[in-house]
Amino acid sequence: MNEYKEYDLISVGAHPDDVEVGSGGVLIDLKKRGMKTGIVILTEGEMGTGGNAEIRAKEIEDAARVMGTDVIKVFNWGDTKLEDSYEKRLELAKIIRACRPKILLAPYPHVGHGRRQSHPDHVASGIIAINAANLAALKKIDIDGDPHLVTRIFHYFLPPQVYPNFVVDITPHFDEWIEALSAHRSQFLNPEKSRDYIEHLTAMARSFGMQARCKYAQGFYAVEPILVKDIMSLASELD
Repeated sequence: MNEYKEYDLISVGAHPDDVEVGSGGVLIDLKKRGMKTGIVILTEGEMGTGGNAEIRAKEIEDAARVMGTDVIKVFNWGDTKLEDSYEKRLELAKIIRACRPKILLAPYPHVGHGRRQSHPDHVASGIIAINAANLAALKKIDIDGDPHLVTRIFHYFLPPQVYPNFVVDITPHFDEWIEALSAHRSQFLNPEKSRDYIEHLTAMARSFGMQARCKYAQGFYAVEPILVKDIMSLASELD
């Protein structure tokens, strides 16, 4: 693990490529604006159709290098076996306390299991993340570090019936985002797979972008209302 340091944003994923798919363009954008980002992966992705734990660990590092983000921690909590538990909450809470992010990104947790809704590991990782953030803020929890309250938690990997309530323009960083995705060669450049995942993810980013009047975007869901101090600032984004 890298030495802990303070971060502006941490993105949590269940599998080695999750944060790139759901938030990679945002991580690239923040890096270019001088902010500190990190990623935490909860499983080694050993059950993926392509690759193995060792190959996927190398791909994590390669993608992180493209995005300019730190790999804070990769847990081995079992691909396809990930479940919320108090012990896992504490482990992630320790990282949150040490790294003190303002924003935490995690998969959307409020759906039932099943591929038509979301991968079970994605759901579990979202639940672990929000529960860990709660523990990290409690004074009486017996873990190292001072309590830390994450300012906002935003979710990616939204199921079909949930629309993002905000999107982030990643158009200037599109090529680098595709490069970060392509670093996961065992998943996205695997000739044994019939589906072109890069094309699919490009189409999704294009769809989010069209809805928000930009070319490419990544969509997120805020469970709590987002405070806007100046309503006219929302119009200025369209200039």
